[in-house]
Amino acid sequence: MPLPFLARPPRIALVRLQGIITPRPGFGGGVSLATVAPALDRAFALKRAAAVFLVINSPGGSPVQSSLIAGHIRRLAEEKRLPVIACVEDAAASGGYWIACAADEIVADPASILGSIGVVSAGFGFEGAIARLGIERRMHTAGTEKSFLDPFGPERPEDVARLEALLEQLHGEFRAWILARRQQRLKAPPEQLFTGRFWPGRQAVELGLADRLGDALGEARRRFGPKARLVPIGGRRPSLLRRLLPGLSPEALIAAAEERAAWARLGL
Repeated sequence: MPLPFLARPPRIALVRLQGIITPRPGFGGGVSLATVAPALDRAFALKRAAAVFLVINSPGGSPVQSSLIAGHIRRLAEEKRLPVIACVEDAAASGGYWIACAADEIVADPASILGSIGVVSAGFGFEGAIARLGIERRMHTAGTEKSFLDPFGPERPEDVARLEALLEQLHGEFRAWILARRQQRLKAPPEQLFTGRFWPGRQAVELGLADRLGDALGEARRRFGPKARLVPIGGRRPSLLRRLLPGLSPEALIAAAEERAAWARLGL
């Protein structure tokens, strides 16, 4: 039996999941399975780890990447038999909340934003602009449904109906995941929680969307004692060019605009 003064403090692996969730992270960063899986793998492989903490700060994004990341977290947690705690900072909204629900428990700051359990699709229509400029739109397809929501043509009712059906199916996947992970802890009916609305941390706890108020360090000490040690696990460091010249591509500018719009939907 080890002497008390020789006992090693508990180690908690900490992984930060920050930014918009996208399959095409640009110079400005972003979250995808490809970008976070290496850090998650190292976190769950940390020697003498007592738990894995996920610090989440995301307005959401791709439902597919959210599902893939959440599934990867659950597989690792079950394989390594380690508890997973999600610690929400500014936001775990939409896809960010999807990932948070992969944790066994969710901790949030009173001012955090949680929820936004819904699916959104947005775009632009340019048919009026190209008409004023005298531009003729030419497009040919093989397949009656190959052209879908063409931004340079008028919106067709059949396209809108098809989009609404698709969004409802994705929303159903989101709802099913939340119920599978937190149904016994939800304190409000699904029709109140699954509208796309979001709430501050204190109300999220009251609704059962989160388990308690707190932060990563405080939760680590509450669970494992004052000597608990958080061990940050980072992803791959970007190249020197990416660090020095963060905005040199159209893709980076588009990604930045998408992320700004996602945060703006939360009022942040």
